[in-house]
This record gives sequence, structure tokens and C-alpha cells, in this order.
Amino acid sequence: MSKAFDFVKGELLLIDKPLTWTSFDVVGKIRNSLRIKKIKVGHAGTLDPLATGLLIVCTGKLTKEVDLHMAEEKEYTGTFTLGATTPSYDLETEIDQTFETKHITESLLLETCQQFIGEIAQVSPSYSALRIDGERAYHKARRGETVNIKSRNITISEFEITNIRLPEIDFRVVCSKGTYIRSLAYDFGLSVNSGAHLSKLRRTKIGEFSVDNALSIDEFIQKLEME
Repeated sequence: MSKAFDFVKGELLLIDKPLTWTSFDVVGKIRNSLRIKKIKVGHAGTLDPLATGLLIVCTGKLTKEVDLHMAEEKEYTGTFTLGATTPSYDLETEIDQTFETKHITESLLLETCQQFIGEIAQVSPSYSALRIDGERAYHKARRGETVNIKSRNITISEFEITNIRLPEIDFRVVCSKGTYIRSLAYDFGLSVNSGAHLSKLRRTKIGEFSVDNALSIDEFIQKLEME
């Protein structure tokens, strides 16, 4: 065990999750790197494989605090691609429908943002990790089964368009636990009388923690080996 860390007593690690890795891939890599038998390691909030950014990983006794961090407000940046939808609402699946975008103006985009600020009802994607009848929704969706998911209330405190280069628009959003940015992309597309899917996503903050202070997996392992 590193002299600088006490992983059994508990450490809170800020990791910059790489593209295509699952959140469990990160947890598994860290657990294996520690080489401590029966060490508890958990993460505070799943990031999809196609997303990058801040993942809070807790070890040892600090895994009891995972739920506290999961409940904190989160900030994301990313890109919506207008004019097309996918079944998963992101790039995991192929485009299934295309829509007109010629009517979309900067003023329409900025006005539409305001519609989503505050408490809103949101339906999670069928390609999600929610459990439906004891099974992950995405398992049912990938088999082509109909997935019925009830809407739930989430809160978006900040939502802004940071760059427009149609059909792509860049955004920044600050939201509550349980918010699916993929669903936000889909709903945003509907609200501008078109379609949209999430083509890029990065989590930049969880509560007071920022990805600016996070380590890549390689940096963490290197730091571990240097101690």
C-alpha cells in the first residue's frame, strides 16, 4: 500500500474517465491496481461508455459516502447533432430517422433552452441502466423489446448553447441527479420541430469537484507506483 494513501480507511479519487470505458471498467482497473485483498471500490454516478469526464471513485470505508456524491448537482458539456435521431439517443445505435433543419435559427435555439430550465418531467432512454422488471432496460431494448419507462421529475438549473455550427450545437448544462443528457438531446430536438441525438458528452463537475483536478487512469497508476 502506498504511504501517501490509506485505501482501506478510505480515499476519494477523481478520475477522468476515458472514451469507450464503462464506469465499472474504471473501478475494476483501480481495484486491480491496488492489489489489496477484498478492498471495496465504488463509483458515484455512472457515465456511459461514449462519455468522458469526472468519475468519483471511493475506496474502503469511504464507499459509504458514494450515495452522497451521487445526489450532488452535476455539470456537463457536449454536443447535440440536430436533424437525426437514434434509438439510444446517442451514437451507440445507428440513425433511424432524419428531419428538416432549415427552419432552425440561433434565436430559436436560445429560446428553446429556456423551456428546459427548472423542474421538468423527463423519460429516460430505453437504452439505459434502469431496471425494468428486475432487468436492465438496455438488455430489453437490444433484444428489440418494447420498454415502458415512466417519466420522473428532474431539475435543470443552467442550460446554455455555447457554440452553433449546424447541424451541431455545443452546450453546457447543470442538472440534478437522475438527469439523462441523452433524453435532453432528444427532447430538445422535438422542441425545435426537428430531431436530435447526443454526439459528444463530458462531465465536468460533481458538486464541488471538478474534472480539472482529476487524473487519467494512467496518471493514477503512475502516481501509485511512484509512492
